[in-house]
Amino acid sequence: MTPLPSGFFLKSGTGQRLCLFHAPAGATPRGQILFFHPFAEELNTSRRVVAQQARALAQAGYAVLQFDMLGCGDSSGDFADARWQDWLDDASTAADWLAAHAQGPLWFWGMRTGALLAAESLRSTRGGANLLLWQATPSGQQVLQQFLRLQAAGQWLSGQPNPNADTPDSLLAKGQPVDIAGYTLSPELAQGLAQARLRPPERRAPGRLIWLEVSSQASPSLGLASEMSLKKWREAGWNIQAQAVQAPSFWQTASNDEAPALVAATLAALEQQALP
Repeated sequence: MTPLPSGFFLKSGTGQRLCLFHAPAGATPRGQILFFHPFAEELNTSRRVVAQQARALAQAGYAVLQFDMLGCGDSSGDFADARWQDWLDDASTAADWLAAHAQGPLWFWGMRTGALLAAESLRSTRGGANLLLWQATPSGQQVLQQFLRLQAAGQWLSGQPNPNADTPDSLLAKGQPVDIAGYTLSPELAQGLAQARLRPPERRAPGRLIWLEVSSQASPSLGLASEMSLKKWREAGWNIQAQAVQAPSFWQTASNDEAPALVAATLAALEQQALP
């Protein structure tokens, strides 16, 4: 039986971060996995599948640490207080804790925007890390634009559009925060997100990259944007394992969606990467 995750608060430079530690089953840990959650409401809508994967990884012998970043989930602070660098600092603190409490190769498991944070965190991680990416977002600018469009969609659904109001882009450009879908986005966080790119770190030894994405198609395949991103990592010398699996876009809606094929593909990919 897989042990229940241990919940605790980890002290960070700007408060406390909620963490869930999944201890590995078995006497010999197979590795450490640090999860980087997605952006805004996607954190909540993806929790069910992420929890299922974390338990499966622990059962397979991996030590898994989930943490809520500043202003997210049940961690201290407000979303409006968060800056991109704050989240990178949180990741560094969580990685240090995991290294002190677990053994084996280190994997950064990033989902959606979390993939951008995971890749950027490689630049400052002592000893390096491998990457396990779910539905990776190649550009933070793309995430930002999609998020900003939620305001216009909300006004249209409410039947109260205001064509004379400042757009979210213009407010951010003026240094003002914007309220979108229950979240207050600061100009500083928007700027950090817009500048984020999913690219291999310079002056760091290449490692292993597992790239998984989902599709509702019966015969799923990687998208063109994914292939273009993976080309850069291959050219940088990374060992790439990429696959598309059939599963719902569970991070897009608040539902009871499950993704057993994605969970199984993740375990299988890690098993293959562990082979000599």
